[in-house]
Amino acid sequence: MKTSNDPRHLKREAIVKELFTWAFTDTYKLQTKEAALIVDNLTKIDKEIEGGAPSWPLNQINRIDLAILRLAVFELIMVKDTPFKVVVDEAVEMAKKYGADTSSSFINGVLGNIITAHKLNIKK
Repeated sequence: MKTSNDPRHLKREAIVKELFTWAFTDTYKLQTKEAALIVDNLTKIDKEIEGGAPSWPLNQINRIDLAILRLAVFELIMVKDTPFKVVVDEAVEMAKKYGADTSSSFINGVLGNIITAHKLNIKK
């Protein structure tokens, strides 16, 4: 069972905080390998987010929500070593903690659209 002290959860939070900080300045030196990989693959990751939220241009998405989505999409599409349910649960929990009132449902919907589009681990 996941707890707020789980090392994987804490690592995800640190990556989201780093991506959030990076979003405000291009001079910020990324500290984690994962954050650097996300930034290196931003075009692909952001394209997935745009596909999952077609009514929301990236520049209109709350920056903390965008950081959470970027990490989740990275884990879903590129790393692929974590079950999609875990990725979505972690993203929703971080949205509840750091985002606005509607962030968790927005992130859940966007990730659901991406998972459906890629048919990730969906058993019929």
